[in-house]
Amino acid sequence: MDKIAVLIPCYNEAQTIGKVVSDVRKALPEAAIYVYDNNSSDDTVRLAREAGAFIRYEYKQGKGNVIRRMFREIDARCYLIIDGDDTYPLDCAEEMVNRVLYHNADMVVGDRLSSTYFTENKRPFHNFGNSLMRFGINSLFRSDIKDIMTGYRAFSYEFVKTFPIFSKGFEIETEMTIHAVNYNMQVENVVVEYRDRPEGSVSKLNTYSDGMRVIKKMLQLYKNYKPLKFFGALCLALIIIAMVFVIPIIGEYLRTGLVPRFPTLIVCCFVVLAGIQSFFSGMILEVMAAKDKRDFEYRLNRVHGELNEKCNIEHME
Repeated sequence: MDKIAVLIPCYNEAQTIGKVVSDVRKALPEAAIYVYDNNSSDDTVRLAREAGAFIRYEYKQGKGNVIRRMFREIDARCYLIIDGDDTYPLDCAEEMVNRVLYHNADMVVGDRLSSTYFTENKRPFHNFGNSLMRFGINSLFRSDIKDIMTGYRAFSYEFVKTFPIFSKGFEIETEMTIHAVNYNMQVENVVVEYRDRPEGSVSKLNTYSDGMRVIKKMLQLYKNYKPLKFFGALCLALIIIAMVFVIPIIGEYLRTGLVPRFPTLIVCCFVVLAGIQSFFSGMILEVMAAKDKRDFEYRLNRVHGELNEKCNIEHME
């Protein structure tokens, strides 16, 4: 088991990967550096190997798929994930790692948005999307995460081995963040500098299609983790819609004793029933979500025991 494993997902980052690996080696000389290649067609693998990184492969395209492979294969007391595009200086790497090793943090977020991101990043829709996601997740989950979409994070062994990854692409950061918040794991923020990609280096993130996937993932996880609030809001919306149409009918009935629009009244009754059904569905799913949280605590304790056992074996050897 490594004490510190630096994980670098890469897809066509030949222009910057050699420098990133060298910078990591200077900042964290005791760390094992793993570059996971995701079907690169340039010299990424050769340059990373020459810089001293261990090379591994994930053939299913997408950042989420790469991180799933990383977390499955690597055992370490602390994991540091950083992108291979040289947008993150390594001067904060040691602090992030120490928060995990010595301060019991489960996830340390490299916060770009509190430093240079909005001045360095030249894509205004990315700036807007990052701010929107930060506001949305912190509001829905009552958290205080400073940067939702950052690719610069440190994790504990317990987080990595209890995190079920379902995302395939760039929505993985959203999934990581909401998982940590929902299960009350210790999350800390460290302000990091950000610099835009060097000239000639191209981002793989599509502003619109990937942005929609991220928003969809946020709403999906909110439904899964907070079902009573989600379906309660749906219930309220349905009942309000029904009331808007049924109140004039009731008023007409009180004035004349007649019901002029029977089809509308019938549809409104069904909409109210759908709202009530939505509410009770949320109640049932809320009980299941509470049971899942209890089961997660058991899994967390078991994984923590596995870590202690592996560390004890290493000390004996």
